[in-house]
Amino acid sequence: MKPMSYEVMQAGGVPIKSWTLGVPFEDEARVQLKNISQMPFIHKWVAAMPDVHLGKGATIGSVVATQGAVIPAAVGVDIGCGMMAVRTSLKAAQLPDNLAGVRSAIERAVPHGRTGRNRGRGRDKGAWENAPDDVLTGWAPLATQFEQLKEKHTVLKNTNNINHLGTLGTGNHFIEMCLDEHGSVWLMLHSGSRGVGNRIGTHFIEKAKRDMERWHIQLPDSNLAYLPEGTEHFDDYVQAVEWAQEFARINREVMMVRTIGAVKQALGMDFEARMEAVNCHHNYVSREHHYGKNVLVTRKGAVRARAGEMGIIPGSMGAKSFIVRGLGNEESFCSCSHGAGRVMSRTKAKKLVSMEEHLAATADVECRKDEGVIDETPSAYKPIEKVMAAQKDLVEIVYTLKQVVCVKG
Repeated sequence: MKPMSYEVMQAGGVPIKSWTLGVPFEDEARVQLKNISQMPFIHKWVAAMPDVHLGKGATIGSVVATQGAVIPAAVGVDIGCGMMAVRTSLKAAQLPDNLAGVRSAIERAVPHGRTGRNRGRGRDKGAWENAPDDVLTGWAPLATQFEQLKEKHTVLKNTNNINHLGTLGTGNHFIEMCLDEHGSVWLMLHSGSRGVGNRIGTHFIEKAKRDMERWHIQLPDSNLAYLPEGTEHFDDYVQAVEWAQEFARINREVMMVRTIGAVKQALGMDFEARMEAVNCHHNYVSREHHYGKNVLVTRKGAVRARAGEMGIIPGSMGAKSFIVRGLGNEESFCSCSHGAGRVMSRTKAKKLVSMEEHLAATADVECRKDEGVIDETPSAYKPIEKVMAAQKDLVEIVYTLKQVVCVKG
C-alpha cells in the first residue's frame, strides 16, 4: 500500500488532512484548523498545505470546501492576492553584471510602498497621483460594477481604487527577475486587490460577525463568522469578492506590462516577453465540484492545481521559486501551497535576524539590504525545498527559478 503523503488530524469535526510531512507546523495553526473543522457546513474535510501557518482570523495555507455558507475570514482581506510570471526570450548571458539599473527602472515604473508618484504629499506613496492611460484602460471593465458596489456599500465610496490599480503595495508583495535552470530570464510578481480588496474583506468579515451575534450563534472562534447562502449578505459578498479578484488579476497584468517595458528600457534591448505566462490567485473563492457536490472553495494561501493547470510557488527573497503543473489530487481539493510560508512572525524576525544574516542570505540578489525588509529575509520562511517535497503528489515542478533582482515595497 502506498504510504499517505499527508497527516490526518481529528478534532471533533471533519478530519484535517495536512500535507506537512517534514516541514514545521505550529500548534497555533493546528488550533485554528481544528476550529474550522468544527463548522457544520464543511464538505468532507479541511486541507492544509505545507506552507500552513497562523493567520488572522483563519489559517494561511488552508483549503476549505463549504456547502450552504461561506466564511469571509477564510479568504481574508487581501482578496485575489496571487502571482504572475512570464518567460522571456532573454538569456542570462545577455544580462549585465550589475543589475542595479534594472531594479531602479522597475521601481520607477511601478509604484510600491515608499516610491510612489506622490512622495512627500502625505498620501499613499504606493499609489498613482493621476492614473495614467494604461491604468485607465485596465479600470474600464471594472468601472460599471464598482459603481454598483459603491452604491450598495457606502464603505467603498472613499477607497483608493483606480489609483491603486497597477501598483504593488508593501509587505511580502514583490517584483522579481529570475533565471531558470536553462538560463532563461523570467519576470515574476506578487500582489492583489490592494486597498479596495482590503476594504471589501474587512467589511464582510464584520457583517458576518454582527449576523452571528444577532442570531445568537456560538462559534469556536468569532473570526469564523459566516454568511449563510440565501441571505443578502452572502450574495453581496460573493459578488464583491469576485469583482475584487478580477481587480487583482488586472492589477498584475498592468504591472507586468510596465515591468517588461522597464526592463527593456534598462537593458536597451527588445525581447519577446510572453513565451509562457501564468496568472493565478491564492486568496480567493471559487465555485467548484468535488466528491459529487457543487461547493464553494475558499483558498487562503493556496493555489488551485487541477490536472495540467499551471501555478507559481515562490520562495522567499534569495531562495528558489517554482513554476508547477497541477496533478489534480482530489484529496487536496486540487490545491497546492502558495509559497514557503512563514516560520516566524514579522515582529519575531525583526528581533532575531541580524543585518549580517540578511546580507549573506541575499548576497546574490539585487534587492534592498536595509532593516526595513528584515521581516522578509529568507530565514523568516520555511525551507522551500522541504515545502516542495511535502507536496510532490499535488504538483510537479516544470521550472526552477532563482531570483537575481527583487523589488519590495
